[in-house]
Amino acid sequence: MSENNLPEDPSEQAEITPTSSTPPADSHKTLVAVTAWVVMVLAVSLSLYQLYTAGIAALTALIQRSLHLGAILSLTFLLRPPFKGARKDRLTFWLLLDWILVLAAVCCVIYICYNLTAIFERQGDWLTSDLVVSIIGTILVLEACRRVIGVIMTGICLAAILYAYFGPYMPELIIHKGYSIERITTTLWLTTEGIFGLPIGVAATFVFVFVLFGAILESTGGGNFFIELAYALTGRFSGGPAKTAVVASGFMGSVSGSAVGNVVATGSFTIPMMKKVGYRAHVAGAIEAAASTGGQLMPPIMGAGAFLMAEFTNTSYLTIIKVALVPAIMYYVTVLLFVHYEAKKFGLEGQPKESLPRVWNVIKEGLHFIIPVAILIYVLLAHFSPMMAGFVAVMSTLITSLIANAVRWAVNTTRLPAGDSQRISLARFALTEFKLIVGALERGARNAIMVSVACAAAGIIVGMVTLTGMGLKFSSLVLDLSFGIKALAILLIGAASLVLGMGLPVTASYIVLATLAGPALLDMGIPLLVSHMIVFWYSQDANVTPPVSLASFAGAGVAGANPMRTAFTSWKLAKGLYIIPIIMAYRPLLGMGKGYELLNWQVGLTIIATTLGLVAFASALERFFLRRTTWPETILFWLAAAGLFWPAYWADLVGLVALVAVILVQKFHTPRNLSTLTAEAQAPAS
Repeated sequence: MSENNLPEDPSEQAEITPTSSTPPADSHKTLVAVTAWVVMVLAVSLSLYQLYTAGIAALTALIQRSLHLGAILSLTFLLRPPFKGARKDRLTFWLLLDWILVLAAVCCVIYICYNLTAIFERQGDWLTSDLVVSIIGTILVLEACRRVIGVIMTGICLAAILYAYFGPYMPELIIHKGYSIERITTTLWLTTEGIFGLPIGVAATFVFVFVLFGAILESTGGGNFFIELAYALTGRFSGGPAKTAVVASGFMGSVSGSAVGNVVATGSFTIPMMKKVGYRAHVAGAIEAAASTGGQLMPPIMGAGAFLMAEFTNTSYLTIIKVALVPAIMYYVTVLLFVHYEAKKFGLEGQPKESLPRVWNVIKEGLHFIIPVAILIYVLLAHFSPMMAGFVAVMSTLITSLIANAVRWAVNTTRLPAGDSQRISLARFALTEFKLIVGALERGARNAIMVSVACAAAGIIVGMVTLTGMGLKFSSLVLDLSFGIKALAILLIGAASLVLGMGLPVTASYIVLATLAGPALLDMGIPLLVSHMIVFWYSQDANVTPPVSLASFAGAGVAGANPMRTAFTSWKLAKGLYIIPIIMAYRPLLGMGKGYELLNWQVGLTIIATTLGLVAFASALERFFLRRTTWPETILFWLAAAGLFWPAYWADLVGLVALVAVILVQKFHTPRNLSTLTAEAQAPAS
């Protein structure tokens, strides 16, 4: 990644507190102090605003999102330097420049709020002031993206804008009429089809609230409680907390109906657990994103997919969840394998039971933190919106923490004699609790900067895909490019779903793909239910596939990791999302033959072969099984995966022989150059 990317350790980020060995001028010290105070007030105000819109009163989408983004942009420019050499606590020039950018962001947002009705009325008949504000706002988002995420994401956004402008000069397959600067920038800034579209809408609603929930848990001690509890329960297993995170996210995701919502809800607990046992921040965020995406594939809820599929295929809901269960379990087996190999490769072994905290002791110390979690689970299961669930979780955490601390204060006050230095007055206790709450609100806003800026930048790509019609164009083109080959057509449909996923929710992406690509799969001999299941699986890939992977960005926000690095890692972990649908097309993995008959022994054989193939595939990709693999062993794993995936019984036999052979070699032979293999395997990931 570029040098503009943020370090994974927040402590490494540039701060605005003076650190120069040479005392700065009084005017500069004053400016730095004022900036620090403004950052605190703005961050706390943003958190309170988000709580208000989540649980008390909702606002118009454009108003709600623009106020959120205006505050995020302001915090970005005040907290993130334009480049590493421009430390704001030493150079007044850069601090003044960032204040100018803050004022520009505020003006652009106020313009939307003040002229909202007029903007709606003159859609397409824009004023000069509309154009100027839109250009400035778009540039501000690009600059914030460069500072927070890096030049790669910024370059992709610029490429999308250039594609929209130079449409007539594009290759014939992707040519379009082209759009003016006015049309491009006003679409991006003055509508909900661009920067203020779906991605920032997600970030400005329940994602922020759950990020705030995580910050409050951490500030009140709840984070440490759940980490200690995870240690006590899973610490003796290799990579235990990560495996627990995968399974828990699967259960919760199957009910919640939102991959992103599940990331920020369960990730508030699981990601800190994984980081504490040694998982790198971007890996922890990616594991949570991949696991939460699988929740949309896991019965019984499957988001809205199961109900829609039942209507489209005229199939009973019970049949849908029956055939969907086995592939969903296979997906989680693949994720668990990657998690296990990550733990083994980097020596994340379990700890002796004697060194772990006792479960009952941990529960007694933090019993009051279980209450908000129980309330959160109940609210989610009761089908309240993720925003309301997050709001309830935040408020219940604050209330239970305050009550628990008040009880402790009262007990200590009663036990200690008057005049004891350890005895705290009521006024001092109240001040301490107030500072704790303010600090938690500020931390929540700071933690949300990365994911919100990433989603705002993703909105630029979304806007250009929608404006140019690239999504629908791509969906129809891929069928012409498949040449009647099912595997190629399915892979091209996956690419089309990725493009559609940039501008549409998962459910909408599934509907469009089922309409456009479903008939082509039927013409290739794929049963109706199988073709819809394939399309539905691929409609999930935008959650974990760069450049617009909202679940990965949410995981990065909770983990404090680089969004793009997290996205690419989750893309690797979720490889089952791409392989299993191809198996569905060629083999009766869903229990359906060409005549829609339910099969028996063929289904069992397919399940066994595919599961073993996924094991071989994960081992080959990670270059690890019982130990690190040599290159000949890696080639054998690839051969085993190909044979077990190939839709022929002789290929299954070849793959099985190759897999057994390499397992025996791994079991009974240790190469002399094992230390060299270790260094090679760690080098790409470090």
